[in-house]
Amino acid sequence: MPALSAPRPARPRRFRSLFTIAITIAAATLGGCASGDFGRTRDSAKSDDMHRWLGAEANASRGLAPSQFQLTELERQLRDQAYFFIEPPRSRPAWKSVFGDYQPSPAPWRQQVAFDRTGYGRLLIDEPHRSHMSRYNVLMDDVRNDLTRFEPFFITAARVSDLDKKRHEAFKLVSGMTPRERDDALARMKENAAIVQWAEIALEQRVALYQWALQRLVLQTPDNMAADADRLIAELASRLKRRGVGVPLSDAEPAVVSKG
Repeated sequence: MPALSAPRPARPRRFRSLFTIAITIAAATLGGCASGDFGRTRDSAKSDDMHRWLGAEANASRGLAPSQFQLTELERQLRDQAYFFIEPPRSRPAWKSVFGDYQPSPAPWRQQVAFDRTGYGRLLIDEPHRSHMSRYNVLMDDVRNDLTRFEPFFITAARVSDLDKKRHEAFKLVSGMTPRERDDALARMKENAAIVQWAEIALEQRVALYQWALQRLVLQTPDNMAADADRLIAELASRLKRRGVGVPLSDAEPAVVSKG
């Protein structure tokens, strides 16, 4: 008759609980990654007006009140597209991008805002990479992403500007317009204009960030890939210069964005 094996000792309840918690966390993390790749905010973490604060911050930084009007679809799109440029590149860890956590950025008109031209490059160099070529690839991917989003943003800006001009012209046609309605309309036009200018400033800063990073990469790990990276950065700078975007911030006139 075969010998009976001794029964396995039962796992302590504490161990089973910790094991269950660990499995749950891992599953939640993988589920978050599945809903969107790293570097993008998970769709379920978004809300329609998640970037509405851009307009309020743009006005508040210049001592102006925000508009209480609801956002139009185009105004919402303008803020979503502008935020991509306004948030410094590679400024969030991957896990924060997945779960949609970010800190609102102060507008450039606030006096305490200081631009660090070296931050992106130092982060790029300090991060562990398998080879120095991967650093060049990261840099070029970031510039390409800016180039891809460049025209769509300014197309949206031009459309919002056209509608704001019509809004401004409607002041003479709307009967019984209250002072509050007029103030909110003017505030919204100022918000829209300032957001475009904010994105322009951010793009200029991105060019400076990329140039500094490339210079340090060439200094520390020279490679023929530097020429390709330099051409991409030059193209971004050239597009920004060619736009000739004018964004008046006067009290009387709405934004006028050139379509050229």
